[in-house]
Amino acid sequence: MNRFLSHATNRIDAKGRVSVPSAFRAVLSDGGVRELYCFQDFVFPAISVGGPELLDRFEKQMAAEDPFSDVANQMSLLVHGGGVFVKLDPEGRLMVTDFIRDFTGISTDVTFVGRGDHFQLWEPQAFARAQAEAREGRKQRGLRPE
Repeated sequence: MNRFLSHATNRIDAKGRVSVPSAFRAVLSDGGVRELYCFQDFVFPAISVGGPELLDRFEKQMAAEDPFSDVANQMSLLVHGGGVFVKLDPEGRLMVTDFIRDFTGISTDVTFVGRGDHFQLWEPQAFARAQAEAREGRKQRGLRPE
């Protein structure tokens, strides 16, 4: 298993921690990921989470640009200014910090959403709405999953 798939909702405990789903922890473990790079998603009200290679990918894109260009500067604002490194505790829990709460609106529950090479943290109702909108948009365009 080398992809983050599906979604699951877990409750935040009294100390502000949430358990990362075991399937997601297995992908992280298989990839040897010890530290997680988290950034404020560019499109959705979600925090995207992956290993350091996720940040490396963005930095390679920026390195291909003129370092003084608008593109490089905007990208840096998003991936550096909107990103943090975090670690899971020994029980596989993530601290739900103000960085996460303020951007997503998460309060009591977190929906973990697989996105292939990374996963996202969503406020549960926001995820349900976004998924329904995506499904409806595909339906209106006559598209189906293949």
